[in-house]
Amino acid sequence: MSRPHVLIAGGGIAGLTMALTLRQIGVSCVVYERARELRPLGVGVNLQPNAVRELEDLGIGPQELDAVGAPAREWALVGLNGREIYAEPRGEYAGYRWRQYAVHRGAFHMLLYRKVIERLGADAVRLGRRVTGYRKTPQGTVEAQIETASGQTHTAEGTLLVGADGIHSRVRAQMHPDQPPVHWGGAIMWRGATRARPVRTASSFLGVGGSRRRIILYPISRPDADGYVLLNWIAEKTVDATHDWSRSGWFREAATSEFADAFSDFVFDWLDFPALLAQADAAYENPMIDRDPLHSWVDGPVALMGDAAHPMYPTGSNGATQAIMDARLIGRSMLTHGVTATALQAWDAAHREAVNAVALRNREAGPFGLLNLVEERCGGQFDDINDVIPAAERAAFMQAYQRAAGFARDALNAAPPTIPPGARVRDA
Repeated sequence: MSRPHVLIAGGGIAGLTMALTLRQIGVSCVVYERARELRPLGVGVNLQPNAVRELEDLGIGPQELDAVGAPAREWALVGLNGREIYAEPRGEYAGYRWRQYAVHRGAFHMLLYRKVIERLGADAVRLGRRVTGYRKTPQGTVEAQIETASGQTHTAEGTLLVGADGIHSRVRAQMHPDQPPVHWGGAIMWRGATRARPVRTASSFLGVGGSRRRIILYPISRPDADGYVLLNWIAEKTVDATHDWSRSGWFREAATSEFADAFSDFVFDWLDFPALLAQADAAYENPMIDRDPLHSWVDGPVALMGDAAHPMYPTGSNGATQAIMDARLIGRSMLTHGVTATALQAWDAAHREAVNAVALRNREAGPFGLLNLVEERCGGQFDDINDVIPAAERAAFMQAYQRAAGFARDALNAAPPTIPPGARVRDA
């Protein structure tokens, strides 16, 4: 091949950010996405300051992110009795140089898609095409096997292949044919959004409950003229071990009456969660699933990224952020090593162990582990949280997660750009 060219399997947040990064550093690419049409699906996701920094370096700034979400002001945990356990400011309000955003996942996804089409051209994303496998060639390149929506098959050759095709990745399945099955943590989530007044501040991320039942609330829009926001909510419940989680599917539409009774006592002076559920237009059911960490994300000229590499429970609000960071760090490795298998191997060696550790932390409730700890020590009922967990212990718990996830404030603020302005891959 005369020029380096990267094939990307999957047109989600990971794959589209990878495409924008490659465009920034002067590398051609094409994205293969199984959906015949991209639509704004899903509800809320969080973008931590390290991801927002990378988006700004890609030319996607606050004005565009404001259009698809809202800057987070606060992150707080509340016990089963409605009393505060822990609270801290977030993003700019915590002294970061960048905001933290809560965005509508579908709207953010479509924003990235528009940027790819604007910058790379209409043919950069091939819809209705799924990468089903790959073959490494004697020349050191890779051929991707591609299946169209109509069932036809063909191949495409590239210098590298990046599997960004999610938790059920076909690229991962070939790379690791003996991988264990999907891991279920014993919990079911129901997700939705309701137009309501924000809780606590204009944009607070709030976790309420304990180890077996909890809810999460955060706005994914700025307040309108009447003071209302689109309030994203998640209701999570640990269920009996005999429950057949595989029948839940993924984003299966469900009536709120199917699970509302489990949260009927989540009524406080400042929140009536059953009433919030009653006003929701729709709810979507998801099993809490991930996969065991891998010993490698790379097979020669093929790499995994995002949920294909390290699917993680959404307990740390970190999945989308890690996908964005993968793209940027792969891009940085290419600046050093070129569009080569060596670049992929260097990225894998530098970051896999740390990100796998974050995934395992999330499996153990991530930052919501504080709720579990309170429940263990006092059953979730307390008058003064300092009698249960001292302030220093609570702060240390949260700081440890931030360091592991890569968005500890001082380290992030002092770090140089992941990809320097104007940097290009040699011979690209």
